[in-house]
Amino acid sequence: MSHVAYRPPGEDFEASFDFVVVGSGAGGAAAAVTLARAGKRVALIEAGAWREPDDYPHTAYGAMRDLMDDWGSQVTMGRALWPVVQARTVGGTTVINSAICVRTPGDIFTQWKSQHGIDDLEARIHDKQDQLEKDLSVEASGGAAWGRANVLAKQGELAMGWANPHPMLRYAKGCSGSGMCLQGCRTKKKQSMAITFVPEVEQKGGTILSSAPVDRVLFEGTRAVGVTGRFVHPATREHGASFTVRASKAVIIAASVTHSPVILLRSGLKLPALGKYFRSHPGTGVFGCYDDPVDMNVGATQGWASTAFRVDPGLKLETLAIPPELVSSRLSGGGVELMERLARYRHITMWCHAVRAESTGVVKKSLFGGKPVVHYTLDEADMRRFRTGMKLLAQQHFAAGAKSVIPGIAGLPYELGPDQVTLLDDAPLDPRRYIAILSHLFGGCVMGKDEKTSVTDGLGRVHGTQGLVVADASVIPTNLGVNPQHTIMALAQVFAESLLEYA
Repeated sequence: MSHVAYRPPGEDFEASFDFVVVGSGAGGAAAAVTLARAGKRVALIEAGAWREPDDYPHTAYGAMRDLMDDWGSQVTMGRALWPVVQARTVGGTTVINSAICVRTPGDIFTQWKSQHGIDDLEARIHDKQDQLEKDLSVEASGGAAWGRANVLAKQGELAMGWANPHPMLRYAKGCSGSGMCLQGCRTKKKQSMAITFVPEVEQKGGTILSSAPVDRVLFEGTRAVGVTGRFVHPATREHGASFTVRASKAVIIAASVTHSPVILLRSGLKLPALGKYFRSHPGTGVFGCYDDPVDMNVGATQGWASTAFRVDPGLKLETLAIPPELVSSRLSGGGVELMERLARYRHITMWCHAVRAESTGVVKKSLFGGKPVVHYTLDEADMRRFRTGMKLLAQQHFAAGAKSVIPGIAGLPYELGPDQVTLLDDAPLDPRRYIAILSHLFGGCVMGKDEKTSVTDGLGRVHGTQGLVVADASVIPTNLGVNPQHTIMALAQVFAESLLEYA
């Protein structure tokens, strides 16, 4: 019974454990492995399918079909319909991200204490991050696997004289530079939860349920005692058998920023802050066009980043190599014109920014089917940060030797030369003019001392309940301004250790 996959109607599943963990991404897997290492009976339940790395797709189309939540079709409901990037597979978004490892910045703990009454986490989180870096073979990017796109970005950074240059750290054990991070790493170099903590949970006696989206938490009074849902076929999406998994000690929800609040809403919780304070890193890319081939998909998908602007104006800059089918979706035009633009593929490379946005949104459940709906729009201040980030990327490209850049902003020329960068100063602030995505999500079940403005306390325990903990990015009450996986995993492990003490 170590792995329970899809079951057809009529083959219902029931079982009992010490702990039930919902979600196998950074938070869920990190919490589950902590409990399993302590000898506890653990069930780890994942909405998506368990796919072996050899079966990961080669294309972006395949990744959306096999690894993404609803084909990556979720978009924000707001002034602009921007995609929300999340995976739906065993290992969660760690399977499709670029494995970037950034320690929780010190000012975040100051924010948590002063604004949310959360204290005593800094030392514990940094202690966990020390161990995580060993467990997940964190290495500095560089060497032969780096790729010319990352080399050029570094050259541009040095030419611009930006502060605090440092190598990017990644959860990668001898990265081979295959450029397939977004499709899942078939070489098994990326240390995603799917090849590290999830198998360890199974090896230590845990049970993995895959293709098993949880509908709601079961309660006896105010105590969480389990979860229930129905299996979903990984290919046809047809509903299968029902499952009921009980927990004698605690239920841990780590289903993602969009799904965790909705599971609690479907379970009947009526906390005033539930679903509120959604935050993210909205971002976009700028293509640089070079005389010599760059071949951005040769080398690490993301091997360079800068946090020089994290505080002012609130940006993180990164390389991001995307395959041809995604490039075509970002270039304007059609027919012969689009093919001519795509013919330059080997000579272009995309660098992107992630905005440390202060705008907040709300996660709700839809009226039909109860799926997550995200209401979110960037305010003017965040759109100015967004625009500033695009100018910085354009300047970096030119400093690295680009002959032109493609900004992808409706209303501006398709291509800009070095003497046209100032046009970006007056680019429109309407989010509908930009091709953007939302990554690095936060909030929806935020932690805090005040039960009117938070869902959990500083250890992830849901207010007004017993035996119910949230352990993913939905508890993070502020925008980190850096990649959150390291923070999510450390928080989840701190919460799980605390459960071992009091559950």
